[in-house]
Amino acid sequence: MGHREDLLDGAKRCLLEKGFARTTARDIVKESGTNLASIGYHYGSKDALLAQAYIALVEEMSFDGGDGGLTGAPGSLERFREVWSNIVDSMRGPGSMWRLSVEIVTMGDQLPEVRDRLARAQREGGRGLTSLMMGVPEEEVSDETADTLGRFYMTLMSGLISQWTFDPKTAPDGDALTEGLRQIVEAASRS
Repeated sequence: MGHREDLLDGAKRCLLEKGFARTTARDIVKESGTNLASIGYHYGSKDALLAQAYIALVEEMSFDGGDGGLTGAPGSLERFREVWSNIVDSMRGPGSMWRLSVEIVTMGDQLPEVRDRLARAQREGGRGLTSLMMGVPEEEVSDETADTLGRFYMTLMSGLISQWTFDPKTAPDGDALTEGLRQIVEAASRS
């Protein structure tokens, strides 16, 4: 691996261990076995490197290919429950990268470069969730669908992350989210 990849891997480990605000350039260099100058050369700044590392962590959370071993039919309530149950399970552990998301959201105004990079990644996050829910490859999810259904899923994700960060004892699990969706669909079909 070259310095660029070593830096990215070191930054990911630092983010999970220390968070965004407490990670220094020296921490990344120590963790990656590189040097301070390589951060600027390869990424421009420590914050740009950390933003890229965060995006990489999010991408690594996604399932590889199609349905990720899910058994519920694409688009079904069972698929919805399975996907959100898996996401909630990833939030339960200490050092959850989703808690890191809250830190990054709150720092957005202080770090416009990071905010802009992550804002551009939102559409792809929604595209990934839509792909997972609908059981189709990401490249088959249109921009229009990513901008509607994908944004809906990303909004749900943001709220879920917030609830699990601030009050995990009462935060919803996949079953509760699915029941809520079922009630919404039922009420809408009566109208």
